[in-house]
Amino acid sequence: MINRGRRLRRDENIRALVRETTLSPDDFILPIFVVEGENIKREISSLPGCYHYSLDRLHEIIEEVRDAKVRGVILFGIPKTKDCCGSEGFAKDGIVQKAVRKIKEIDSNIFVITDVCMCEYTDHGHCGILDGEYVDNDKTLEYLCKIAVSHAEAGADMVAPSDMMDGRVGYIREALDDNGYKNVSIMSYSAKYCSAFYGPFREAADSAPKFGDRKTYQMDPANRREALKEVEMDLEEGADIVMVKPALSYLDIIREVKDNTIVPVAAYSVSGEYAMVKAAAKAGLIDEERIVMEMLTSIKRAGADIIITYYAIYAAKKIRG
Repeated sequence: MINRGRRLRRDENIRALVRETTLSPDDFILPIFVVEGENIKREISSLPGCYHYSLDRLHEIIEEVRDAKVRGVILFGIPKTKDCCGSEGFAKDGIVQKAVRKIKEIDSNIFVITDVCMCEYTDHGHCGILDGEYVDNDKTLEYLCKIAVSHAEAGADMVAPSDMMDGRVGYIREALDDNGYKNVSIMSYSAKYCSAFYGPFREAADSAPKFGDRKTYQMDPANRREALKEVEMDLEEGADIVMVKPALSYLDIIREVKDNTIVPVAAYSVSGEYAMVKAAAKAGLIDEERIVMEMLTSIKRAGADIIITYYAIYAAKKIRG
């Protein structure tokens, strides 16, 4: 035999030399959940190893992020009160706005991204303004702009609209520019599917809809080409980074987006993916470390430049050794 593939697999030295995909702490963004109150570091039951943090204890997780050499975080806030228009989402003293300022006080070098949506802040749990039981796309845009601008005012480096309303990237871009935040970038949840993998997050963020579902605005899991249409629209409206969410069941979509764009591509390895690995590891069914690194490698191999993952610190430490 002239060709023997095993020659390049014979030991770790040659395997490392020819490895096509490698992970780095620079690839990861850590989601953080912030809550009102004092002295709170409360484990999230559906996401073991993840916590709700009050502002006075944010330094604990930010120091871990810094020590692990993870460069960025994305913030999700749980407000003290909710109403029909999610007013705490754009309040100057809202939980995310305060958290942004606090993180920048702790370490100004941490890159802070904020999730821009309304589901955590509305009393009905949907991602926009209701007209009866229907989420009114165009009315919602005004409120999303308020949220994005308030996050920029607080010091956010990037905003990440996750609502899936048509036109929101363009409206947010214009609002940021008009208010003097031309350098605040937008990472759009462009191909966000209406997925069953979000269950643990909805407990963590108290964001489950009180009625119905999100099928009229989040994408049908059966659709592939539609993802490219959504990405194209967001890029035309000014998105700097596009995202596919979830990650593991949508590796084909990540690859399609990567092959058809020239901007950075992010992928969100969501709560359900994390929780399943944790549960299987606890049951002794899998080797958690090997599974985590293989999962993250597959997401990057599919084409993701940025991976949002609850395993960000864990994986970064494993990489650095």
